[in-house]
Amino acid sequence: MPKMKTHRGAAKRFKKTGTGKIKRSKAYTSHILTKKSPKRKRKLRKAGIVFKGDQRRIAQLLPY
Repeated sequence: MPKMKTHRGAAKRFKKTGTGKIKRSKAYTSHILTKKSPKRKRKLRKAGIVFKGDQRRIAQLLPY
């Protein structure tokens, strides 16, 4: 059986943690930032964790 290919779009957006969870970056940070409060922008900087329902699907895109 040939090797599975990593989904390159997913590889750029998600990273696996040491415990096997999948990290993601938050949305709403690229433009129109003037109306967003500093507190909101600061909280958006932190990485989020992918929800369990989506985790299996994303893990299939990132086999390695």
